[in-house]
Amino acid sequence: MFFDPETTAVLIVDLQNDFLDPKGAYGRAGQTSPEIAALPSRILPLLNAIREAGGWIISTQFTLVPGKNGEPFISHHLKKLRPFLGKGDFSPASWGNSLVDSLQPADITVEKIAYSAFYQTRMEYSLSKAGIKTLFVCGIVTNGGVASTVRDAHVRDFHTITLEDGCAAFSKDTHDLAIQSLKTVGEVMKIADAISLINGN
Repeated sequence: MFFDPETTAVLIVDLQNDFLDPKGAYGRAGQTSPEIAALPSRILPLLNAIREAGGWIISTQFTLVPGKNGEPFISHHLKKLRPFLGKGDFSPASWGNSLVDSLQPADITVEKIAYSAFYQTRMEYSLSKAGIKTLFVCGIVTNGGVASTVRDAHVRDFHTITLEDGCAAFSKDTHDLAIQSLKTVGEVMKIADAISLINGN
């Protein structure tokens, strides 16, 4: 398979402080998992490899858009699932909304308001302008933001590669089922294999 690192991006889905840091919105509510917490250290070697090879790093940031008096617009579905979310959580340009420090910096940052990083965002425009053809997709959660983004990338003719050990969900069974379903819409690969591909091995 022909592979060009310079037209390739690692697309990080929602690895933000409000999701991962103990002081973030989810951490304060006790909503986390060991698999999710382990992702930044797993992904970092891949980011180092793509940077060295001249590729791109794209970070999507789940965002709660503030309305009047700063109260965020929260969908009924999300409010029912995560009743602890409130004013200041996932706010644009905030610490909580930012990519975790260990993975900084991203070359392109795209705010998103739903599962897919393509829905009502500048993602497709940014990828086109950067000349990106291949996406390594990682982040959280496998069955939500990752799966929706991979499927939307696929129908837009991007070469999508889901990083099996670069994603996580709140349960292993949920993660495994999502990975199996994504094998029908693109490649699935381990981080170590992705690094080898980037390095030309």
